[in-house]
Amino acid sequence: MNETVLCKHKLTTKRELLILLLIKAVLTIKTLIQIKDLQKDYISQNSTVTALSDINLDINSGDIFGIIGMSGAGKSTLVRCINFLEKPTKGTVIIDDKDLSLLNDQELRNVRQDIGMIFQQFNLLMQRNVEDNISFPLEIAGKSKAEGRKRAKELLEIVGLGDKSKSYPSQLSGGQKQRVAIARALSTNPKILLCDEATSALDPTTTRSILALLKEINKKFGITIIIITHEMTVVEEICDRVAIIDNGYVAEHGKVEDVFSNPKTDAAKKLVYSNKAAVAEMKGKRCIRIVFDGKSSYEPVIANMVLECRAQVNILFADTQDINGKAIGHMILQLPEDNMVAEKIINYLRDRKIVVEELKNYV
Repeated sequence: MNETVLCKHKLTTKRELLILLLIKAVLTIKTLIQIKDLQKDYISQNSTVTALSDINLDINSGDIFGIIGMSGAGKSTLVRCINFLEKPTKGTVIIDDKDLSLLNDQELRNVRQDIGMIFQQFNLLMQRNVEDNISFPLEIAGKSKAEGRKRAKELLEIVGLGDKSKSYPSQLSGGQKQRVAIARALSTNPKILLCDEATSALDPTTTRSILALLKEINKKFGITIIIITHEMTVVEEICDRVAIIDNGYVAEHGKVEDVFSNPKTDAAKKLVYSNKAAVAEMKGKRCIRIVFDGKSSYEPVIANMVLECRAQVNILFADTQDINGKAIGHMILQLPEDNMVAEKIINYLRDRKIVVEELKNYV
C-alpha cells in the first residue's frame, strides 16, 4: 500500500485512521545498515584470533542503536568494520544499499563521507583552534576556507560553543572537547554517526549533557547514531535498540526495554544486573505480590534479587511461615519508579519460578 492509496482511502473510523497511519509509519522505516554474516580474524605468524563471528544486525534509518559488551568483546572492531576501516574476513556491510565489499577505494571514501566518527579521546588537532578543527574534514574534501568557517560557525552554535571558535583544545574541558569532536563529525552532513566509547572519559554530569546533545542531533537532523559502549546507563539513557556483544558474537539484540527488562542469555544478565545507584526514597506506585509456595526458606530470594538487580524494593506486607524448611505464604513489594528496573525485578523473580502478581492501586 503506497502513500497515494492511503490518501485515497476513505476513512470511516478513528480506529481505521490509526491503523493506516501505523501502516504508513512502518512503510517509511528504512534499513540503512545491514551487517551480514560478518567475521573478522586477526592472523599472525603463529595463530589466528577471531575477534568477531557470525554478526548479523539491521540498523534502521534514524535509530539510536547501542552496541554494548565487556572489554575485549569485539565492540571497537565491529565499529571499524562498519565503515570498512577494518575489512571483514568474511561477510559484508551494506550501507544505503551499497555493499562495501564490492566498492573500490575511491567509492569507499565517498561512502565514508556520509559517516562521522567520535572517539573516547576526542582526537583533536592540538595545534589548530576549534574553528579549524571543525572545518578540517571539509578542507580535506576540497571545500574553500570560507565554506569551512561558515559551517564551523553553524555547528558551534548547535553544540553550544558559539564563543569558543578561536580557542585551542588545551583551553577546553573534556566535555567541551567532545562537543568540538561532535561538531567536526557533523561538518560533512553525515547520515551516520559512529560513537566509539564517546563518553567513557567524561564524568557522569558531562556524560548526561553529551548524551542529551546526541539525542537532540538525532531528533533534529534524523542522523542515525551507533553508540559503542560498556556502560549500561548510556544505553538506557539514549538508545532505541541494542545489541549485546559477547566474545565476538551477538548474544542478544532488540528493543532496549525488551532486552533490559528480560535478559535471556548469561552475557546479557551479567551486563543488565550490573551496579545501580541506591535511591534514598521509594517513590514507585507499582506493587507486586509474590507467592512462596514451598521453595526452601533457606534461599534468600529477596536479598538475592536486590543484589542481582541492584535495585531497592519496599516490603509493604509479609505473611510467610517456615514449615519443615519450606517457605509458605506471600509478600507485597513496592517496586522502583523506573519501569525498566521494575520489569527487570519481575522477570528476575519469574525466572526463578516464583509466582508474581501485579497489584492495582495498592499504594
